Amino acid sequence: MTQNPNPLQAWFRRAAIYMRLPSQGQYWPEGSLDMPTNGEFPVLPMTALDEITYRTPDALFNGQAVVDVVQSCLPNIRDAWLMPSTDLISVLISIRIASYGQDMEIVSTCPKCNETQDYTLDLRQILDGLGQTDFSQSLSINDLEVFFAPMNYRQQTQIGMDQYETQRLIANSQDAALTDDQKNQALNEAMKRISQATTRAMAFGIAGIRAPSGFASEPEHIMEFLTQCDRRVYAAIRDHQVTLREAGEIKPVDITCGGCENRY
Repeated sequence: MTQNPNPLQAWFRRAAIYMRLPSQGQYWPEGSLDMPTNGEFPVLPMTALDEITYRTPDALFNGQAVVDVVQSCLPNIRDAWLMPSTDLISVLISIRIASYGQDMEIVSTCPKCNETQDYTLDLRQILDGLGQTDFSQSLSINDLEVFFAPMNYRQQTQIGMDQYETQRLIANSQDAALTDDQKNQALNEAMKRISQATTRAMAFGIAGIRAPSGFASEPEHIMEFLTQCDRRVYAAIRDHQVTLREAGEIKPVDITCGGCENRY
């Protein structure tokens, strides 16, 4: 039976803006992204259901809310779990602009006179100011060559949940009802988790390592290497990844206090 078209289709939401992914589609696994021929992705405003989803604490905690809203507002993204970290900030800001407009109100307190005032941020300027992270440059350490790649959103979410669990263990270690031995045990477990989470985050950002004996790209091999390598090698890889991460972060916004004209 042929179903009649919905007469209300003309009032369905339409693309409010178009955006380009900072990654230009790199690092997206095959099938996770439908790349437009001109590279510009239509961004639809959020629906009422999207807003409800985005305000559900449990769904935000496990990452499902972000995935659902991204796939709703950017239909060309088929699997947002596989979205590289280089695109995440741009995608979320673009959804914010498409849904509420380019201006966002913030409240800031001047560090000089302590006066609190409202300010308006132009989110387009924030987008334009986002740096480009170049993952094409490898890192040479003695006879090793390390290749890098951005984490995807699923990996980022896992790291965030690991951090939350670690914070919970640290808080529990201060429970007055625990004995000193129990507190020490809980604290030691938290420190162990911190070390594991840090190493796992580093491993997620490594695409492979070339050595004279061969090329390693399997996650378990890279994890084992990071737990067994010389501390100087570990520190060199960590510092390089920090530099990559900082290149793609939102830059600080300069504000001029309306009271004392202090610029901060």
